[in-house]
Amino acid sequence: MKKFSTIAVTSIVALTAGVSTAQADKLTLYCSAQEDWCQLMARSFEDATGIDVNMTRKSSGETFAQIKAESANPKGDVWWGGTGDPHLQAAEENLTMAYVSPMRDQLHDWAISQATSAGDKTIGIYSGALGYGYNTDLLAANNLPEPSCWKDLLKPEFKGHVQMANPNSSGTAYTTLASMVQLFGEDEGFEFMKGLHANINQYTKSGSAPIKAAGRGENTIGIVFMHDAVKQAVSGFPVKVVAPCEGTGYEIGSMSIIEGARNEDEAKKFYDWALSTDAQNLALEVNAFQVPSNTGAQTSPSAPDMSTITLIDYDFKTYGSSAERKRLLQKWDEDVSTLPQ
Repeated sequence: MKKFSTIAVTSIVALTAGVSTAQADKLTLYCSAQEDWCQLMARSFEDATGIDVNMTRKSSGETFAQIKAESANPKGDVWWGGTGDPHLQAAEENLTMAYVSPMRDQLHDWAISQATSAGDKTIGIYSGALGYGYNTDLLAANNLPEPSCWKDLLKPEFKGHVQMANPNSSGTAYTTLASMVQLFGEDEGFEFMKGLHANINQYTKSGSAPIKAAGRGENTIGIVFMHDAVKQAVSGFPVKVVAPCEGTGYEIGSMSIIEGARNEDEAKKFYDWALSTDAQNLALEVNAFQVPSNTGAQTSPSAPDMSTITLIDYDFKTYGSSAERKRLLQKWDEDVSTLPQ
């Protein structure tokens, strides 16, 4: 009887260890890049490591809200992609944890700068300039002038022809709001947003949705990151990409490990892998035209040439802060979104 008990206990311990190992080899990934890129990253990491990935794709604003709502009982492990501002806010609110990857010496300075400003609670994985794209067929059919500047979008003839995302849900749209404030000054920047509001036909949830609608011929002009407009053009849609004449803001797409992650070791493995050249080169397979943060990764020849674009000195620390982000969004909600169209 004693022998049986010893064997039984040993078997139970072995079984428990096996279950623990099986449970550890999992990762819950929150992804805020384009859907096909998110899927490719998840499946490629599974193939590279054998770790099972449960991936959810939402816009960066939605993901930030979810991580904040789950903070007492975190369900996600890694947040990959999306604009850097909400990642910085998450870092400030201690929703993400500090981690210094051994891959860091392979990254561009701007990616490391993003990490430094957040106490190593996030890091840059790609960058891209803000702009817009328009459907050339619809522009011609409506006898509209070709826009080349931000302020061209305020012209009365563009009423009902412009689309952008809601800055409360979309990192792209929040970057647009913060860029206008930095480019024109706060008073004039909000006057611009009010004038733009009069021409908006719809505020979407996702930042890339306006240019996808333009590609399909459902909308004329979409305010997006330029690489999203390039994707539509390369896919064969009649979309022309515009770098606005006044200058523009840009994003540092980021990655963060969620504080209290249930699978912290797997999260760090994903973090390191996602910073590698092989992982960042996957962008080319899904026509993602951002500039990668690894200095050895490839940038598509179709990607916007950042050196030819007039970029503002975007203040990521200020506009990624919790207080400033909340203040600007509240002001937009009260002063812009309530206006008639």
